[in-house]
Amino acid sequence: MKRTAKYVGLDVHQATTVAAVREEGGRVITREVLATDAMAITEFFRTMRGRIHVTFEEGTQAQWLHDLLVPLVERVIVCNRRDVRRQGTKSDRQDAAELADLLRRDAVRPVYHSATPHGADLKELARTYVNLVEDSTRVMARVKALYRARAIRTRGSAVYSARQRAQWLAQLPAGAVRWRAEALYAELEVLQALRVKAKAALLTAARRHPAWSVLRAIPLLGPIRVALLLAVLQTPWRFRTKRNLWAYAGLAVTTHATAQFDLDGRRPVRRWRRPMTRGLNQNHQRLVKAIFKSAATAATVRPGALQDFYHQLVAGGMREEMARVTLTRKLAALTLRLWKTGEAYDPAKLTRQVC
Repeated sequence: MKRTAKYVGLDVHQATTVAAVREEGGRVITREVLATDAMAITEFFRTMRGRIHVTFEEGTQAQWLHDLLVPLVERVIVCNRRDVRRQGTKSDRQDAAELADLLRRDAVRPVYHSATPHGADLKELARTYVNLVEDSTRVMARVKALYRARAIRTRGSAVYSARQRAQWLAQLPAGAVRWRAEALYAELEVLQALRVKAKAALLTAARRHPAWSVLRAIPLLGPIRVALLLAVLQTPWRFRTKRNLWAYAGLAVTTHATAQFDLDGRRPVRRWRRPMTRGLNQNHQRLVKAIFKSAATAATVRPGALQDFYHQLVAGGMREEMARVTLTRKLAALTLRLWKTGEAYDPAKLTRQVC
């Protein structure tokens, strides 16, 4: 007997999760309000029969819920609906039912979630390190702003030096301003100490990854860049071709085309006009783009095969900004290919077409 399929949409919140279940024909057969708790959600799905497909939106609880449901149902899709424009009234029940209907029509955009414990650990370590870098950078900016607001010049990094701190503090008026500067310095010391520990833990975990040695051989991909790529991308098999990775990294060209057909009598005929470019795609993973972009920018000023490739593009008439984009795309494609094949980096093959 053929097992029927059921499509479940979950609208997840901190305290409660609203579930809507649709049958293959589209009719809503169940609505439930569950506690956002492992036991309650597990019990709900264990009482269901048939082939169960589940979807919910990317959010704070997404990884936890994904790992909880993978052993219980046939398919779990974490979807991204950030760019969807909503109109009219909104409620949790409507959102859950809409998600179930989109899943039934196979109209949800999936977000990748790793099911391996090592991948999840590496991702958490990378997130910790990136957050500490961002927080320490923010505090450093506040320190400089405090001095600039009083017309005290703060070029370079001397203002952060522990040895010269007393001299810098002496330039501030006594009272609340100096106390605030001391508090910012104390906060910065804590963040910098944690940042060193987070960096060491991230690199230790990343070195155990099978692709570590392959990616480290690529010029300008230093240990931190490789560790962050391994943590964010997880596996190269997420991307069928280099163009999928380009889109993920914000390196895909967005084009617009309109009025593509004309009539020859009653027969439609395609008009061969070039699509209009609208820059690079905006829906991308910003950290991955920053890694490849910074590596390519460094490659343009450091001697080597990558710099030679860049100069060849410029000498051929390409604008410098477009040559940098092309070099960034080359680095991304090279990373994907070597990660998939396990080949050693060979600068002689740099101009080879990578699929």
